[in-house]
Amino acid sequence: MVRGALLGVGVLTGLMVVLQVVNWLSASWLTQHLGIRPRTWDGLWGVLFAPVLHGSWTHLFSNLLLVVVLGFLVALDGARRFAAVTAVIWFVSGLGVWLTAPPHSVTIGASMLVFGWLAYLVVRGFMTRDVWQIVLGVVLIVTLGGMFWTGIAVAAFGSSAVSWQGHLFGAAGGVLAAVQVGRAGRGRTTA
Repeated sequence: MVRGALLGVGVLTGLMVVLQVVNWLSASWLTQHLGIRPRTWDGLWGVLFAPVLHGSWTHLFSNLLLVVVLGFLVALDGARRFAAVTAVIWFVSGLGVWLTAPPHSVTIGASMLVFGWLAYLVVRGFMTRDVWQIVLGVVLIVTLGGMFWTGIAVAAFGSSAVSWQGHLFGAAGGVLAAVQVGRAGRGRTTA
């Protein structure tokens, strides 16, 4: 399970690095054409690509550690669960940004996944009523919970170029995924 989790997160981070090389070599063509451009038909491509694209190497590296750590923690539940949770976060964050971001903006970056995975890991234990998952969620909210404040509230009301919409809808996708996991877990019966 650990090996599979490392492999899954490794493939995702490797993809991000390869795409950043291509983006760098193409003078940011990928981010300009495949980022989320709100309420435009072409901008919908960004829902598919934005979480793996970054505007600079600094942008990528600022997300990479949390992608590895939080992605790994989610992936420990297995490849199928990791894919399902990530897909919900990916879609909800992308569509939320597409619907609400300012006109003429372009949103990219794995922080949508980071906020989603963090919210998922915090809420999952309470939904499944698993003591160890609750403990992990509490540890994460104590150590990383400030991200919700700075990445959503401060970014929304400050003069930041950071997409608070991506963070907010990423977190919403994480909560939705945790609720789905909780429902699935309660639906099982033991013999």
